[in-house]
Amino acid sequence: MDQGNNSRVTEFVLHSLSGSRELQLFYFVFFTIFYLSIVLGNLLIVLTVLSAPALHTPMYFLLSNLSFTDVCLSTFATPKMIVDFLLEHKTISFEGCMAQIFFLHVFAAGEMMLLVAMAYDRYVAICRPLHYAAIMSVRKCTGLVLGCWLIGVLHSLSQLAFTVNLPFCGPNKVDSFFCDLPLVIKLACTDTYVLEILMLSDSGLIAMSSFVLLLISYTVILVTVRSRASAGMAKARATLTAHVTVVTLFFGPCIFIYAWPFSNFPVDKVLSIFYTVFTPLLNPLIYTLRNKEVISAMKELWRRQVSS
Repeated sequence: MDQGNNSRVTEFVLHSLSGSRELQLFYFVFFTIFYLSIVLGNLLIVLTVLSAPALHTPMYFLLSNLSFTDVCLSTFATPKMIVDFLLEHKTISFEGCMAQIFFLHVFAAGEMMLLVAMAYDRYVAICRPLHYAAIMSVRKCTGLVLGCWLIGVLHSLSQLAFTVNLPFCGPNKVDSFFCDLPLVIKLACTDTYVLEILMLSDSGLIAMSSFVLLLISYTVILVTVRSRASAGMAKARATLTAHVTVVTLFFGPCIFIYAWPFSNFPVDKVLSIFYTVFTPLLNPLIYTLRNKEVISAMKELWRRQVSS
């Protein structure tokens, strides 16, 4: 306990996914393989987009940024969770806990904004194809990505400002494998009702506004695709299916968890793992397995590496 700070708690105790030692060893191997797959798969997409001139387009520029964000989103807590499977006492310092909260909201909000940017890119490509090159310029795409990160940082700072100065005097057990904001706020030694409302308003605003924008964009695109019949529209339909799948996988768990943020359900841990571990791995699979251009560029990259 630290008496010279607003908080007397110097560390938090994290809960494991299982109390069984055998299961924890299995989870250690399982999630290590998963995490390495996430990092390698997403970095492969980034490298492929950077190395293939044919992929130097707005859509793939945004996709490579999404892959980079997925690596970051899986890294803020997954390595710590993997190491904790080998430890009997799973603790995290107060500063480390605040850092997890900060990076979770930066990367999650940034990913939401990137998905909106990708939906906007598809809207312009499908609904206004003649003006696509003029609208989705390099400057516009760069501005969109920088705007996504700026919104993520500002959102995260606003969330952290609610939490960092709260008086934590015990208990200090967080019922999750990482410091999730609703669970941490519950541990404060003060009435946090107003802060809970502020947190919900902040997170709810960015999540719901993103989700509504995505729904509107994809509805307009679907109407446009259905009204046209051509080979180009068939390709657009396949791309759109991948986008909608990713959006559903990402927003589904988030909406469920934050619909009841201060009520703890056993399924919450599973859903937290889903959007911090599984979704970052599924994204590259969804976008690459259905995309012949990316697969072709990866094969060419592999041939160049082998021949060299």
